[in-house]
Amino acid sequence: QWPFHFLAIFWSRARFEDSVPRIVENPSDLIVSKGEPATLNCKAEGRPTPTIEWYKDGERVETDKDDPRSHRMLLPSGSLFFLRIVHGRRSKPDEGVYTCVARNYIGEAISRNASLEVASKALCY
Repeated sequence: QWPFHFLAIFWSRARFEDSVPRIVENPSDLIVSKGEPATLNCKAEGRPTPTIEWYKDGERVETDKDDPRSHRMLLPSGSLFFLRIVHGRRSKPDEGVYTCVARNYIGEAISRNASLEVASKALCY
């Protein structure tokens, strides 16, 4: 009876312990048209629930959480939604390599890289 009792206590305590975040859905490469909406998916698990931040080419991405006028929105799931892809001759603010980072007080998890490319007119039929 002793080993069973010990295991039951250990199991019940372990269930409620906090855990390091882990990425359960990584973003995928995207090719999108200028002006169109797009979503880079990212989902993470952990205890406590991790916060998600996005990085493009190593720099933190500004979203509607930072600036309500931003065309980039951080969805409750952790995904990054673009209201419209911005792309010009001189400025290509949305094109690049993205990663999402999930953090809680125990640690962090980094997703795989995903590239967002803007389709050239030559590719659009």
